Amino acid sequence: MTIMSESSRHAMRASEPPHLYGRFRRDPLMRFLTGVGKVWFPLWNPVSPLYDRAADDGVLTLDIVDREVVAVDENVIALTFAAPDHAILPEWRPGAHLDLLLPSGRMREYSLCGDPGDRRTYRIAVRRIPEGGGGSIEVHERLRVGDSIQIKGPRNAFPLVLPGFGSPSQRLRFVAAGIGITPILPMLAMADRYGLDWSMVYSGRSADSIPFIDELAKYGDKVTVRTDDVDGLPTMADLVGPVPDTDAELAVYCCGPVPMLENLRVHLAERADIELHFERFSPPPILDGTEFTVTVGSTGHDETVAADESVLTALRRVNPAVPYSCQQGFCGTCRMKTTAGEVDHRDSILTRAERDEGWFLPCVSRCDSESLTVDM
Repeated sequence: MTIMSESSRHAMRASEPPHLYGRFRRDPLMRFLTGVGKVWFPLWNPVSPLYDRAADDGVLTLDIVDREVVAVDENVIALTFAAPDHAILPEWRPGAHLDLLLPSGRMREYSLCGDPGDRRTYRIAVRRIPEGGGGSIEVHERLRVGDSIQIKGPRNAFPLVLPGFGSPSQRLRFVAAGIGITPILPMLAMADRYGLDWSMVYSGRSADSIPFIDELAKYGDKVTVRTDDVDGLPTMADLVGPVPDTDAELAVYCCGPVPMLENLRVHLAERADIELHFERFSPPPILDGTEFTVTVGSTGHDETVAADESVLTALRRVNPAVPYSCQQGFCGTCRMKTTAGEVDHRDSILTRAERDEGWFLPCVSRCDSESLTVDM
């Protein structure tokens, strides 16, 4: 038995294999290809360098290709985005939203209200809110056709579940108030495209304040428009529509102001036969809070957090530039670290490891101790 050294075995592995029929110690064709490779690759490498791909941070830079006023009072504009090279954009489903990274550094979420079947453009709509956090005013006053904007997403926290495809319901009822129409618009299009049994009630302060009212005309009497100045405030029965006392087999999708959502939730609390899906455009009310103190670690400043306000609201009194966006615990923009105190976590995105490290979301989470110290 012949015993080969490790160096001999390595040399054999590094050389060409023998001829298939044993005529040559090394196969001539393989030797030729090896020689070509030794010449070709050194010559090719300088003109075809390999570049390290940048880490994918989920940010896309898009161009604003259309800007349209979509409410008579001119307080709502729709912006349409497209890739600079008109490339296909990431897919989305009704109920999805984009994170808009504004030039000021603010990040704001806006629902996609275009056609999910259009893979070349995204559309959002923004109502000007003078008393808000400044994001809507910046969109209205600074963003124009031809500008570039960075976005993240799409993400979906308000998905439409179709009857027969995950939902036992047989009918769909859509409820929107004012700018709450934006996530509902693509849902209407999908429900209509699939020939589902659906209806909608759309409310607002006045006809002038309601966006996309002309776009809804194509659905005829499937959509009922109510305005407070003509019809008065809608009752919960007006919003839900006629339903039997049992076995309604109905799914309600609602987006609008917090009082309407809370009243609707209470109205349907005992109806196991009616699904309720909703999305807020503002923070949920704090119903079980207690007063505590938040301390800014870098300065030692103490601020009282009232029982019915968020830590974020209290911290913005200290520093109005504290970053935030959704105020509902799912975007992570306001994430900060605690160094003392027990956190009552109420968000939906932080992992156990992140919470153990001290991270929390001040827009929704609270305190299980008398005080909380944070790094800002």
